Amino acid sequence: MAASKKSKAHPGFKAVQAKIAAKQGISKDRAGAILAKSSRNASAAAKKANPRLKKVAMPKKKAKK
Repeated sequence: MAASKKSKAHPGFKAVQAKIAAKQGISKDRAGAILAKSSRNASAAAKKANPRLKKVAMPKKKAKK
């Protein structure tokens, strides 16, 4: 199976990010943050169905000035 092939169940991070941004009227950066948080909080069953959810890392902490 090709890595670039997307199924209806798992359209891909960028596609879902764009859909969230359009639906809520927010930037893609903010939509990406929302999607990343929901991916990190996904159920064990969701991670079993889509192992790529396990790869979503915690955000890097910003350095204080």
